Amino acid sequence: MVKYEQNMAIHMFITIVVFILGFIVGLTPVKWAILLMIIGGVIALEMVNTAIERVVDMVSADYHPLAKVAKDVAASAVLIYSMIAVIVGILIFYEPIMTIFGFLTRG
Repeated sequence: MVKYEQNMAIHMFITIVVFILGFIVGLTPVKWAILLMIIGGVIALEMVNTAIERVVDMVSADYHPLAKVAKDVAASAVLIYSMIAVIVGILIFYEPIMTIFGFLTRG
């Protein structure tokens, strides 16, 4: 998927950045578990989206409004879950990053 799907490559790049950042800030095991579930969800949804798009393309060579709806709904699911992932990431990383840059003090 990373080789043929640009969006999956982007998701994997962001995953690597998040993992590195998680190690830098020293996340707790619970926060790691939450991140792994969120990242796994985004990647799984991206794979399902790609599968739906490929099947729709295979079955419907010509334009069909229902084929467009199926593809749009699958892509929207990835978008919504990705936005939730960003919010969860902000909730997890906000305090540690602000502390590192001196905007917050630990305590």
